[in-house]
Amino acid sequence: MKESTSVHPPPASTAQRQATGLHLIGDLHGCRCDSRLMLDAEHLESFCKERVAAAGLTTVGTLFHRFGEGGGVTGVVVLAESHLSIHTWPEAGYVTLDVYVCNYSTNNRPKAQKLFDDIQAAFNPVDPHLHRVDRA
Repeated sequence: MKESTSVHPPPASTAQRQATGLHLIGDLHGCRCDSRLMLDAEHLESFCKERVAAAGLTTVGTLFHRFGEGGGVTGVVVLAESHLSIHTWPEAGYVTLDVYVCNYSTNNRPKAQKLFDDIQAAFNPVDPHLHRVDRA
């Protein structure tokens, strides 16, 4: 009979503490933007990948989906550094935006902020609700 062993995480090391992250979260209300950003999954995907590259981050993969004629788009860009997710509600002029990066081998905070700021600016929200979470 096999003996059961329990797995216990090792104590937090200095390396683990250096692998901190930054999570930028936006609820963007009253977006006044190019309608393709709200309605066209291919256009939004291309735009997001361009903004990721411009920020100096690395796209690993993407998945974008449009919810029928006139419906919104949901999309994710998987980054080597973590991810970008975006969801649009064109009927409400509302977008949720998340950018999360890890900082294990380099400080990616400025790159995450640039990516977040560039995408937010393109949606041009009247009433943005923004949150910043430092993760450890």
